[in-house]
Amino acid sequence: MTIQQLFTDHPASVNESYFEHMEMSGSFAFWLFIAGFCATVHAVFPFLFEKTGSRIITRLHGRMVTSRVTKPALASLAHQALDSAAL
Repeated sequence: MTIQQLFTDHPASVNESYFEHMEMSGSFAFWLFIAGFCATVHAVFPFLFEKTGSRIITRLHGRMVTSRVTKPALASLAHQALDSAAL
């Protein structure tokens, strides 16, 4: 495995470029940090941030799993092209 593959294989597996993946992951990290902070404050002061952490997690789940639109993988497109050519 090359150094470049270490940085590009996983982003490619979710149909993102390195920088697209960096932006998405960085955004998730930011909101997870905020959710963790709110949960920590809520642990000490239960009347604060009663639903903030769970709301953030629900929104992140929606972005990552529920409503994520992925681009078709290049390998899949190449395979479809070969199948079409064989017909």
